[in-house]
Amino acid sequence: MAMTLEVLPLPVSDIDRARDFYRDKVGFHVDIDQEVMPGMRIVQLTPPGSGCSIALGDSIWEMAGDTRPTPGSYQGLQLCVADIKAAHAELTARGLEISEPVVYAPDDGATFMYFKDPDGNGWAVQEYRRRATEPLHQLLTDQATEAGSPDHS
Repeated sequence: MAMTLEVLPLPVSDIDRARDFYRDKVGFHVDIDQEVMPGMRIVQLTPPGSGCSIALGDSIWEMAGDTRPTPGSYQGLQLCVADIKAAHAELTARGLEISEPVVYAPDDGATFMYFKDPDGNGWAVQEYRRRATEPLHQLLTDQATEAGSPDHS
């Protein structure tokens, strides 16, 4: 059985403010911004090139019968980029307050920068240079093709 992680609900205090922040400062695409049923507005945004989105909405938590997490309580959300210096330049040009890149080791995947959304949800941006030549979507397609081939054991 194949499974994909495609949407993460994100607790925020003001849906419009969060939508504007993720769209204008971080560069996410607004996929949905509508009332999907009476009294239930959903805003879904996707980072460019990502197969996973974030969803903003007050009623998301009620649908699953869960307690709504406190806005700003999510930490450690992570984005990956192939060139962290270029990403830093683009994000700061958009007006995002983001840390300078921190190199923890020279290895690919060991450089990060950090930012918080208006509610305090914490994000990391990881440089994974390999993604410039091996996009994740291509690797997943190749894996699926290989898994479906009769020669695969």
